[in-house]
Amino acid sequence: MLIASIVFLFIVAACVMIKNNRARKAFLLEQIREGWGKAPCREYSEYELSSIKRYSDRTRGDQFYLDDITWNDLDMDDIFFLINNTMSSCGEDYLYSVLRIPVFDEQVLNERERLISFFGTHDEERITLQKIFSLIGKMKDLSLTDYIYRIGEADRKKRGKYIVLCLCSLASIIILFLKPVAGVICFLAMCAVNVSVHIKDSAAMDPYLKSLSCVLRVLKAADEMKKLNIPELDSYLQRVQKDALTMKPIRKKSRMLTNAKGMDDFLSLLATYINSFFMLDFIQFYGVLNEYDGHIQEIEELIETIGILDSAIAAASFRVFLPFWSLPVFIDEKQACLEVQDLYHPLIPDPVTNSISISKGVLITGSNASGKSTFLKMIAVNTILSQSIHTCMASKYRAVKFKVMTSMALHDNLLGGESYFIVEIKSLKRILDEADNVEPLLCIIDEVLRGTNTIERIAASSEILSALNLPHVVCFAATHDIELSLILKDVYENYHFEEEVLENDVKFNYLLKPGSANSRNAITLLEKLGYDKKIVKGAREEAEIFETKAVWKPVKGGR
Repeated sequence: MLIASIVFLFIVAACVMIKNNRARKAFLLEQIREGWGKAPCREYSEYELSSIKRYSDRTRGDQFYLDDITWNDLDMDDIFFLINNTMSSCGEDYLYSVLRIPVFDEQVLNERERLISFFGTHDEERITLQKIFSLIGKMKDLSLTDYIYRIGEADRKKRGKYIVLCLCSLASIIILFLKPVAGVICFLAMCAVNVSVHIKDSAAMDPYLKSLSCVLRVLKAADEMKKLNIPELDSYLQRVQKDALTMKPIRKKSRMLTNAKGMDDFLSLLATYINSFFMLDFIQFYGVLNEYDGHIQEIEELIETIGILDSAIAAASFRVFLPFWSLPVFIDEKQACLEVQDLYHPLIPDPVTNSISISKGVLITGSNASGKSTFLKMIAVNTILSQSIHTCMASKYRAVKFKVMTSMALHDNLLGGESYFIVEIKSLKRILDEADNVEPLLCIIDEVLRGTNTIERIAASSEILSALNLPHVVCFAATHDIELSLILKDVYENYHFEEEVLENDVKFNYLLKPGSANSRNAITLLEKLGYDKKIVKGAREEAEIFETKAVWKPVKGGR
């Protein structure tokens, strides 16, 4: 009677689980379709982002890598969030790496373009892969690669204790059929003992079991990919098949782990109870460790292959999200140059577009909030995206392949005991050092040497910017110092943004215009915003005296 009741309960649970599983699959399909061409809404903690970053740290080798200053200056985390319509940790780790490591190899960019274009026009194949990648899912604590490498830290303990407990559990079931009363007592006793031991040892084992389950999810996705027949992806599917076949012994020795940790259905629930009673997950885990150690390379290849495809799907979705975009055109010239038309920033709703064509440095002037910093960022961001996901937020992008470095949103280093000026000159020094190399360099500098006095700032800034006037370097610099536009007029092109002062407000059109800024609206703005008339009058007088005599008149305190 007891056995019949247990069987009945499992049948009911199985029916409920099957129904829920079908509902989840339908919901997943709906999410995939609705999410296409939309901005993802998942939020990430700094801890999760630092974990995702470690994949690119491990795989970048000696390639050029966007440093932390450049990445943070350009709000590239937000750009990553906007593009990250991936379904798996493999995809988001790889996508982050793609954005962090600009490509200079034309063949690599062409292959990325082929994949992105394919997924943009083949919905059925894309959705099939997205459903497979969802089997891996996204990790919320560590990145996938962190989990994978953590397995190697597990102690190689003997599994004798768990084998003994497993045999005792089997014995209790046998006794249950031979002597029901004694068997029930033994069965319940073994349940109590084994569940207690399992719970206690899980505290130490769970991180490694969770890590192994991540590997098993990847292998499960690989098994599903082996069934596909997509000629356009044949080289990737063959690589997956080869690596998955090599790792087949791991799957065989981890059947219970696959269900307990890698799936979310009735078998998962059933395996949880079986594992607790028979200790099978612990036994299998220790048995699979040696097998796992010999296949790290295959695991890395699987993660990379899945990451390539998943990130390409995300890039294709990003293109649908954009109001318009174009493919970059790269030229192979010794003289660095850049030409863009109708350029805009992807993070700005209803953006104002701008165009520019240059082959030397650009000095940008204008008042605060006029659009200087945003323009600098969209130049750099589009250059990075053109050399990563082969996509430009412009009607035309034509340039050499650039390394990109910035010095923009700097802060005091309080923990390191460094003032803003020290942080700033160190940031500029790294750009000057990179300029000594022969590869094309795009450098973006916002408010050169703002951390020091006017005289030394203008003197040093003019020399630094002059030193960056090299054939292979294009430097964009924004400044409030109009003097720089005069000092550097022979080596830098001048552009500016301007504003319109209204009766009680100021209006910006965010349009880039040739020449240096000649408006003197700062003091007028004080007047429009209700500053004391004496302050406004005094400021105008001081400015006029300096413009005519190049000296400042001492002022007296008070009003």
